[in-house]
Amino acid sequence: MKFTNVKNSLIVMLAIFSYLPTANAQTPVKETSLLSQEVATLRKQGPQGLQTFLKSHQDALNTGVLGATVPNAKIRAALDALCQQRDCYASHLYWYTDLEQAKAAAKASGKPILSLRLLGRLDEDLSCANSRFFRVALYPNAAISQALQNRFILHWQSVRPVPKITIDFGDGRKIERTITGNSIHYVLDESGRPIDAIPGLYSPQAFLRQLQQAEVVAKEYSKVPLAQRQAFLQKYHSDRLNAIQSQWQADLSRLGIQSPPKLSNTNQPTAEIAGSLAVTKMAIENPMLNALRPNTTQNRENLAAITDQEAWNKIAQLYAADAKLDQNSISLITAKKFLNTKAETGNLLKTINKFEALMALDTVRNEYMLHSQIHQWFLQDAQTSDLAKLNDKVYAQLFLTPNSDPWLGLLASDAYSAIDGEGLR
Repeated sequence: MKFTNVKNSLIVMLAIFSYLPTANAQTPVKETSLLSQEVATLRKQGPQGLQTFLKSHQDALNTGVLGATVPNAKIRAALDALCQQRDCYASHLYWYTDLEQAKAAAKASGKPILSLRLLGRLDEDLSCANSRFFRVALYPNAAISQALQNRFILHWQSVRPVPKITIDFGDGRKIERTITGNSIHYVLDESGRPIDAIPGLYSPQAFLRQLQQAEVVAKEYSKVPLAQRQAFLQKYHSDRLNAIQSQWQADLSRLGIQSPPKLSNTNQPTAEIAGSLAVTKMAIENPMLNALRPNTTQNRENLAAITDQEAWNKIAQLYAADAKLDQNSISLITAKKFLNTKAETGNLLKTINKFEALMALDTVRNEYMLHSQIHQWFLQDAQTSDLAKLNDKVYAQLFLTPNSDPWLGLLASDAYSAIDGEGLR
């Protein structure tokens, strides 16, 4: 028995050492410490530091562990810390988290800033749902990643912590999810002045077009004399608003839709209504919201008044091609969803097809409902020159998750749960 145990131990040790370098081998603790020191140094060098890391760890990044399709955990963690973005191994994007540093980089490079606002943190797994979808569908996309690396200075900032929920089944199994919350990309000039905004999740091709358009207008704006810049922005947003309205009418005419869905929302914010503004994340959040809220029937009636789902689905189908994921995104989805199980072709295709359909739906709703409102605000100069005020307006009036509500619509004042203190802790 003792001999067997020793033999098994030797086999395990040999298996472990077979994955370590034959020379200059490091203990896991020392290796992690050295990576942390390297990251701390390279982080200060900005995007160039990221390129240095990618080059020096090229072999580790291109070699999976034990047949996996992702680099080992230590390299992934180091890269995420360097990039300040979860799953950076798939996107290779460097993000500033200090706006002043981003502005300095923009001034030095002549590039506009793409500033993300989200609930939670971009470098954590459980950030708000839309930011997670950005990390899967947009940032790893080859064309988008190249555009972001070459043409923008990237920055993100958390608006507030993201609400999280854990369902404990009592037998050791748990489900962790986030509840409610939305994200938005702002296009800023080198001084941090908002030029445009891309609200919520867009399909890859639609997002790429938004980036290309934003870069052009930002560079044109920088060449306009200071005294004429406000008029320039108003003209740009007026043209964009007219283009959206013309496209909306063209889509309705093409589909023969006589009673189009509404383009505004006058309901009082609740978590379920707020979730309806981002259908891709709603697909994963609604089952939990329904379990949490006792007045879901009333909320579903409110949602029916906001939109005609059948009409939206038809409009989204016109743009289905824009929502096709590239191979980089599909590989990341496969790794994240099927890492510990065999990815059957049928299940993977079903997952991809459903995700793409929801993205297409999100895209048209975000462009027609939310982006058009943002253009209107710029046209009216409604607090659009100040990024903080504009962001407060977006989260309060578009995303329906105002900072004034500490519970983000998850707590109904007239609902009774029969829990002491309504379960508030």
